[in-house]
Amino acid sequence: MIKKLKNLIKKKIYSSRTGVEFKKNTKRLINTNDLKYFIKSFGNKNANKIFYVMQRSPGGGLFSNLNYIIHHLSICEKLNFTPVIDMRNFLTKYNSKGKYNNTYNSWEYYFLPVSKYKLDDVYQSKRVIICDSKTRKINYFDSFEFLNNFHLKVFKKYIRINNKIIKKVKQFKKLNYKNYKILGVHFRGSDMKYQERHPFPPTLKQIVNSIDKNIAKYKYNKIFLVTEEQDYLNKLKKIYKDKLIYYSSYRSNKVDIFKDSRILHRAKLGEENLIDMLLLKDVDRIICSRSHLPDASLYFNSKLKNKIHVIENGHNSNNVLIAQFLWKIKTFLPYGFGGFK
Repeated sequence: MIKKLKNLIKKKIYSSRTGVEFKKNTKRLINTNDLKYFIKSFGNKNANKIFYVMQRSPGGGLFSNLNYIIHHLSICEKLNFTPVIDMRNFLTKYNSKGKYNNTYNSWEYYFLPVSKYKLDDVYQSKRVIICDSKTRKINYFDSFEFLNNFHLKVFKKYIRINNKIIKKVKQFKKLNYKNYKILGVHFRGSDMKYQERHPFPPTLKQIVNSIDKNIAKYKYNKIFLVTEEQDYLNKLKKIYKDKLIYYSSYRSNKVDIFKDSRILHRAKLGEENLIDMLLLKDVDRIICSRSHLPDASLYFNSKLKNKIHVIENGHNSNNVLIAQFLWKIKTFLPYGFGGFK
């Protein structure tokens, strides 16, 4: 009875993270660490091409998905296949009901297509390879820091952000960055506190302590804040007042930020994450915890490599049930008794 209850709670926790309905694939893949592919023939079109379809359903956060795509693009490049990204038929956390930026493909909400071929043409073609969305604990998928020089060449060749997003970034910088020395601060709240195996995010006290030390040492004029938790923003505004700047991204005190009644909420959430990352990459120094967003900022601007301070709090429990409570417990405990430093 207890075991059934545990499994029911775990299932509820996992299902609450995607918010997307998926049909279960009844075909069981061989349990190895190798990447898996489905080889298909949908018709006789483009007989001289081999299409490599990248999908990640339901996937992770925006930059986890980007990291995933960069590695698959490098595989595609080495094998001389034609790359295609399908986040229309294979839904991600960012897919909204209805079109966004004139497309149903959530990759193209934010980025330009990686080839000239449309999905409708690909799925009438003779030779199509579709990857199965799993990462199988391969290092290249874990973080941008594991990507090598070949990945960087592929990234520069294929990853292009749409112009609407670039314009919004330039507009914000023109109004808020000019002639200022800026300290970037990124720290996660919401679901990151409760994710098993993930790095623990900093506490508010840790962040304030680190900000004050950096301002005293480097004399920053402004603080650019990236956080999805509304409560953190409110408290930091009280402390730093007009010194604090931030983009008008969605914020909430809910654990699941993907659930909201805002029209096209999921699509907008991804765009705001991308804008925050692009703004963070152009600050003078970053304070953060382990997360894909500052990792991506560093990947987009390698000059920040020696100007980043990571607050290390260790990792949450591997047990999904224990992970729901451990961050909160550690915030109350003294450092010598297992609390955060």
